[in-house]
Formats: sequence, structure tokens, C-alpha cells
Amino acid sequence: MSPNSNRQFQPAKIRDLFRRYQIGEYFDEMFEAPDRPRPHYRQLYEQLQSLSVGELAQYQEQAARAFLDQGITFTVYGDAQETERIFPFDLLPRIIPNSEWRHIEQGVRQRIQALNAFLLDVYGEQRIVREGIIPRELVEGASGFQRDFVGFKPPRDLYIHIAGIDLVRNQDGTYLVLEDNLRTPSGISYVLETREIMKRVFPNLFKQMRIRPVDHYPNQLLENLRYLAPDIRENPTVVLLTPGVNNSAYFEHSFLALQMGIELVEGRDLIVESDRVYMKTTQGLQQVDVIYRRVDDIFLDPEVFHRDSLLGVPGLMRAYQAGHVALANAIGNGVADDKAVYAYVPQMIAFYLSEPPVLPNVDTYLCSREQDRTYVLEHLPSLVVKAVNESGGYGMLMGPASTKAEQEDFRARILNNPRNYIAQPIVSLSRSPCLVDDHVDSFEFGGRHIDLRPFVLSGKDITLSLGGLTRVALQEGSLVVNSSQGGGSKGTWVLYGED
Repeated sequence: MSPNSNRQFQPAKIRDLFRRYQIGEYFDEMFEAPDRPRPHYRQLYEQLQSLSVGELAQYQEQAARAFLDQGITFTVYGDAQETERIFPFDLLPRIIPNSEWRHIEQGVRQRIQALNAFLLDVYGEQRIVREGIIPRELVEGASGFQRDFVGFKPPRDLYIHIAGIDLVRNQDGTYLVLEDNLRTPSGISYVLETREIMKRVFPNLFKQMRIRPVDHYPNQLLENLRYLAPDIRENPTVVLLTPGVNNSAYFEHSFLALQMGIELVEGRDLIVESDRVYMKTTQGLQQVDVIYRRVDDIFLDPEVFHRDSLLGVPGLMRAYQAGHVALANAIGNGVADDKAVYAYVPQMIAFYLSEPPVLPNVDTYLCSREQDRTYVLEHLPSLVVKAVNESGGYGMLMGPASTKAEQEDFRARILNNPRNYIAQPIVSLSRSPCLVDDHVDSFEFGGRHIDLRPFVLSGKDITLSLGGLTRVALQEGSLVVNSSQGGGSKGTWVLYGED
């Protein structure tokens, strides 16, 4: 809905919208049966009963205006004009009961421990490769594997400082891990800003419901970054390195720097002298101890990676390998969130932790395996095919929604470069009610598919943002939740105490 809308709505009550809401064949987050909310949604359901559709529409408009006023935007790179848009937002929150959250937290912590152990191993002794648990060619064939950093250990033996783990829920309500984001995951700013907007729109709900806070994230992130400082200094200098204003996540970069009280810098603001990194200031050069970098590996240092990169800092890798500056996340994490390597995370958990996985993977076919490739090519119309290093919903074939021409295009791509593709069965993502503007003079609640991205911070301990980012496929029937593909978000509320 446009923040400038002056439309008039009939004075129908929200209860009428809920009664007309169709649960459908998918797992519904809010309702266990028609007009019967799940226990952890009952308080919200009852509170909304007193509102009219017009009042709820006004709240939705308030939220949209707040996003616009605060510049909460993203850039659509797939658009020819690279359009900057307000991040779409749905007013009805996703609520997670405490017991459910404990299960998510346990599974995500376990996964991060195993993935960090894997990175230490593949850049160290490579036991998991030598023992044949993961094929060497799969690891070394990953575009994110940085061969020159084999033998290097990052500060505190931590590769993964900030992660976003994408979870989906199938038809039975079981949480599955869809993918791991271990390089420069984005979206936490929307979580924090959305919470503030929801508090302003629904102040009474926040007073009455026991919703766990999320505003500790910037302080925890800053504490973890300082923990990485290589030299023992009382007040280590931390900066956030951004590619600049044209980056799709620039709002988040500036937001986080402001929240942490650190400098937001570009590559041109830093210089390396005597294998140490300095920031240019009006008072002269100031040594930098930790860089929270939102720049990809290949653009970080033109002396080592892309020689024509203007985003990085010449000599940065020398300072990093000499131990004079810490980077978060570490160099080389891309090998661990490669979508083909993802298929082996359950084996990593067993190998490094001697435990079964708490959160299962989605079944995955590797096109580099002949048997899997044959199956994928025979079943393209019923599978999701993904390029292993693409993100944002790009480089993907949604089999059931694809044309014959698109299927033949992906068939040729797979045959040309099998290592670059995986395939997965369609997961019937859970749905949640959303306020949809499908009618001339009224809103309705429509079920839309969602996922969940908890954000994970690793320092002295592993901590999760309480809830994370719930992304919504706002187009009816769509399973693609990425904002660049027409997706939006919901507030995510984790409740205190027992259910």
C-alpha cells in the first residue's frame, strides 16, 4: 500500500477478515484450524478483534511512511534501472513460542560450530578431505575457496563472526535449513528498525505480550569485534568497510556503524603502512585493529585479488596475514556456504561434533555426481535448480513455474558446468496471514509463504538475534522470498517463558 494513499475502506471488522481467511494445504503459522489460532497467537488474535479494516490499513500506512522517512531501502540489481525501493513490510507479525525458539537456537549453534570447525580444517590439516568425508575436488572447486590462505589461522580461531542461516518450515511444520550465509549476510537492520516501528504502531501489544527484545544486537556485535583485536590495546579501533552508497545494503552499513558508534569507511579512507592498517582522519592517521567488512573477498585487496578493484585497500592482505588487523568475516568463508558443500553439513556435524544434526538439510542433488545429474535432468519440471554461488533469488530455476525454453537453458548450463549447480525438491513452505490489497475497496488476509533468517554472532560465545528476519513471498503462490524478487518482511516476535 502506498504511504500516500487516501482510500476509504468499509467499516468491516478484522474478525470478518480472519473468518474468511483460507488456511489451505500448507502449514499455517497462525492458525491450527479455520478461525482457531495457535496458542501463542491467541493474544494477538484477540487484540486485533477490536480493530476495523480501515484502522489496520492506517497502521499499515503508518509503517510504510516510517520506512520511507527513515530511508529503509534496498536496490534491485536485476532491474535495468537498478531501482531503489522501500523494503515491503507486512504488519501482522510472525510469533515464535519459547520452546520452538530453543530448538532453533540449539540447531543453529550446532551448525555454526561445525561450519567453523570445517573452515579451520580445510585451511589447516584438511582431515575431512583426507579421510574422504567430503571430496577434495568439491572443496577445491568452490569459487570461495582461497587456496593462498591454507595454513593461515584467523584471530581467536574464528572464521564465522556474523552469519545468517536461512530456515524454512515444511508441510509438517518441521524446520529445515535451506542455506547458510557466512560471508556478508544482510538484513539485520530491517529486524531492528521493524521492531521500533511495530512498537510505535502497536504500543499496547508490546506492553501486554511477553516479547523478547532485539535491541542488544549492535552492542553484542561491537563487543565481539573488539574481542578479535590482535594487539592488546585498551580501546581497539573498529571500522565498518562498505563498498559505498551504490551498494544494495548501504542503508544497513550506515545504520550498523551508527548504532555501534564506529566509523563507516570506504577503501579510499584506509591505507596500509608497515603491514598495519590506518584510517585517514583530520588529525592524521589512526591505526585500525578490526574491520567489519561488507566487501566481498575478491574486491578487498587489488594486490591479491581483482587488480582493478577500487573498493578495497592495497596491502590489506599483508596486514591481515601478518596478524596486525582482524577481518570479520574472515577470508575464505565462501567455501563453507557454497551450495554444493552445504549438502555435506550433516557429515561435518557428525565428523567434528560426533552428534546428529538438530536441524536437517533440505534434500539436495549435486549435479557434479553422475547419478544425481541424470535424475535432475530427467526431473527439471519438478525441481528447484540453483547456481552454487548466486544469491538473492538469481541464477535459479523454479521447475514447476518454468517454461520449456527455461528448462532447456538450464539443461545446457548443467551439462556445461555440473559443479556449478545443485537441485532440490520443492519445499511446501509454511504460510502466514498477510494483509493483501487485492480488492478495490477493502483488504483481505491472504496466506503467503515465509522463511526465517536468524542472525548469529560468534565471539566468546555463539548468540542469536531473538527471532531474526522473516521474509515473505508477497506475490500469491510464489515461493521466492527475496526482496529483489518481489518479497518483503514481517516482524518476528520470540516470546518469553513457557508456552
